[in-house]
This record gives sequence, C-alpha cells and structure tokens, in this order.
Amino acid sequence: MAASGSTAGAVGIASDHAGYELKSTLVAMLRDMGLGVLDLGTDGSNSVDYPDFADALAGAMAAGNASRGILVCGTGIGIAMAANRHREIRAATCHDTTDARLARQHNDANVLALGARTTGPEVAQDCVRVFLETAFEGDINPRHARRIAKMS
Repeated sequence: MAASGSTAGAVGIASDHAGYELKSTLVAMLRDMGLGVLDLGTDGSNSVDYPDFADALAGAMAAGNASRGILVCGTGIGIAMAANRHREIRAATCHDTTDARLARQHNDANVLALGARTTGPEVAQDCVRVFLETAFEGDINPRHARRIAKMS
C-alpha cells in the first residue's frame, strides 16, 4: 500500500480493485485542489479484499494521519460497512451531492464511500467536493450533535 502526503490534515483514500480506477481519478483531483493525500491503496486492478482497505483508512484516521476519508469499492456499500465497524468512523455511502451534503450536515460523516460501478466519475468528483466543503451543523442544530454523541 502506497502512502503519500501523510500529514495530519490529509484526506485518506483507499479502494479495492473495483474502485481502483475511480480512486486514481479522485487522488489526482484532490492533489489539484491542493490537499494533502494519504493514498492507502490498492495500487492496481488485481483482486483484493475491501475490508483490508477500510481497516487501513480507519487506522490512519485513528492515528491522526488523516482527518477525513474516502473509500471506493464496486458499490460503496461493502467498504462502508467494513469501515463502520470502527467506532471512530462514520462512513456514508453517497450517490449524489445531496447525499454527500446531508451526510456531513446531519450525520457528521467523516468518511465518504463511493461505488465505482454505480456512480460516474463526474458525479463522484462532485460528491467529494461537496463532502469536503460542507460543515457539520451540530452547533446550530443540537439534535444532530446529540444523535452523533450516541454513536461515539
């Protein structure tokens, strides 16, 4: 697994083989945006197990090496389920910018999960931008913060 740009404010990103191509596109986009990127693999299209890459991202976030994360698999579902096994992770599978915005505003999601087989690259890029630019509304809507506290 390749790690590059591993600073504390970095965006961690990982995928399985089905998500490798989309992950590569997103890594380039994040770097073009001037963000630090912690690329946790996979590094090709050979078959791998998505839980291993969800675990790698969760470990990087728990260690403080990434502040937010992006995961990609075929549908975004399996890799999000694997990531959500970790208490510090709130991964949301998103299919459009509304999902990405509400996942941040209402759920304080810290990991965006995308499906390479279900979401086109342009929509995925839009989701990433919205996810990274949207703040949690817990300070203006206490019920959101109360609900997140019950999961933490």
